[in-house]
Amino acid sequence: MSAILRVAGVDKSYGSHHVLKAISMEVMSGETFAIIGPNGAGKTTLFKVMTGEVFAEAGELEYAGQNITQMPAHARVAIGMGRTFQIARIFPDVTARENLVVAIEARRRMRRESPQPWFLVTPRAQTIEEADARLRDVGLLEKKDIEAKFLSHGDKKRLEIGIALAGEPRVLMLDEPTAGMSPSDRVETSELLGRLRASTGVTIVMTEHDMDVIYGLAHRILVMNQGEVIAIGDIDEIRANATVRDVYLGKEMYSADD
Repeated sequence: MSAILRVAGVDKSYGSHHVLKAISMEVMSGETFAIIGPNGAGKTTLFKVMTGEVFAEAGELEYAGQNITQMPAHARVAIGMGRTFQIARIFPDVTARENLVVAIEARRRMRRESPQPWFLVTPRAQTIEEADARLRDVGLLEKKDIEAKFLSHGDKKRLEIGIALAGEPRVLMLDEPTAGMSPSDRVETSELLGRLRASTGVTIVMTEHDMDVIYGLAHRILVMNQGEVIAIGDIDEIRANATVRDVYLGKEMYSADD
């Protein structure tokens, strides 16, 4: 298994606050890689640096052999990095199906596969078929005609995952994919992500506060504290790590959400 995403010596500060301190890591193709840590650990900033929302001040990032350190977020999407957000970013005033249609058309235009004008009244049949297939994949086909703003919180998050997957990414970056969900929605979303990884082979990088979700999905876990990496390993290695046990296990680890 080869690395698809590399982070080498990344630093990031906000004013005098040193948020990331020489972070290095590798994500292997096809794995689910989780980033955890308590409030202030820096994991959200690391996620933003990896997705191009903010740029590192030192160090390098590499995706599929290409240096992306100064590449903006939209360009990273174009080369195969999809992402979701803590608060789902969808088009609220159109249906679930229309959300997917827009994402599919955007992908085709980005790849210059669709020279025709944007659809004026109805999209092409093949676009509808793909949209419905992707809604089925995320368990929303029966809700395809519901305006997105009327979907439940969990359904909005799943719709956003479907939108991200419509770009056919090689790496799917998930920022708190179960945040704010009910226990049953968390279980359903965790199972959904497991199925999608198995069926598509997509690499998943996620930040997440729910350790049951982490333990159910992650192949490897990166643990952060105060802007530094304190451990990287599989689930058993993280559970057995004395530093992780001392700093995180129990109340601090299970309440970590930034």
